[in-house]
Amino acid sequence: MNAQAADTPGTGRIVLLTTSHRVAPGVLSWPAWQTLHAADAVLCPDPGHPQLPYLREAGVTVETAAPTARELVDACAGGRTVVVASGEGDQELTDGLARLAGSGRVAMPDLELLPGSYDLPGARLLDLVEVMDRIRRECPWSSRQTHQGLAKYAIEEAYELVEAIEDGDRQELREELGDVLLQVVFHARIAEEAEDEPFSLDDVAGGLVDKLIHRHPHVFGDATAETPEQVKEHWLRTKAVEKRRTSVTDGIPLGQPGLALAAKLASRVRTAGLDVPPPSGEGVGYALLEMAARAEAEGVDPEAALRAAARAYRDTIRAAEGHDAG
Repeated sequence: MNAQAADTPGTGRIVLLTTSHRVAPGVLSWPAWQTLHAADAVLCPDPGHPQLPYLREAGVTVETAAPTARELVDACAGGRTVVVASGEGDQELTDGLARLAGSGRVAMPDLELLPGSYDLPGARLLDLVEVMDRIRRECPWSSRQTHQGLAKYAIEEAYELVEAIEDGDRQELREELGDVLLQVVFHARIAEEAEDEPFSLDDVAGGLVDKLIHRHPHVFGDATAETPEQVKEHWLRTKAVEKRRTSVTDGIPLGQPGLALAAKLASRVRTAGLDVPPPSGEGVGYALLEMAARAEAEGVDPEAALRAAARAYRDTIRAAEGHDAG
């Protein structure tokens, strides 16, 4: 790299071109291509950078060099524009440029940070898939897990997520959402290895996208829904057709907590317009069933209500023991 002394204020221009490894190489923004073709020099510190073949194929001359901050400033002498293609950024280089600028002893070129490609929302999910794939291959514990062996963790993580929501702890909520997402990604990764009917996370996501669009015709189609109740009614009607259900009770998991199960049954009955009151009988179970159905009709989640009462009871017990509540 030929360097000349930068001895006039505002001499030249340095463009730090960043790209995301989550975007296919060669897919760059139009301003990035314009800048690359117009530059006096294009440098790339990494000879194995995935963009290099595409830049050269597009007629851009690229020199594989890792300049220091001072060398880069000197290379801009005479009003030259130098582009540095450094992937997601070169912290050492940017720190060096900042120190030179702060010293006041060097005439600095104009400095521009130009995103050649950037992540769209959800792009970090690609990292998650890559990390999960490697863990599945190389971790002695993870590589041996099955759907059946992991099932209990899905239940545990769901409960911990609900607790974080009820506590109102934003940091805990963020972490627990990640733990629930891990279960989805882990199971999807295991499913890729199945001899019969394998599927991937893309298949899971694709199916979910299709389902959401189909069940929201008031958003993606011509249907109209002006109230949450109308949306829910259409959702249940569409779901029944998709699942070919013959009973309002079809698809209700019987393994869920008792109060939640009772409320779900009552909700299906009420939504379907059926007149099927809870059965009468002796014992605590029938009494709880009736209370759960009444709570659901009044818009109260009996499971959440009982948990809230139980938490209050826990605080009362701790206070009686001389502990701080909470």
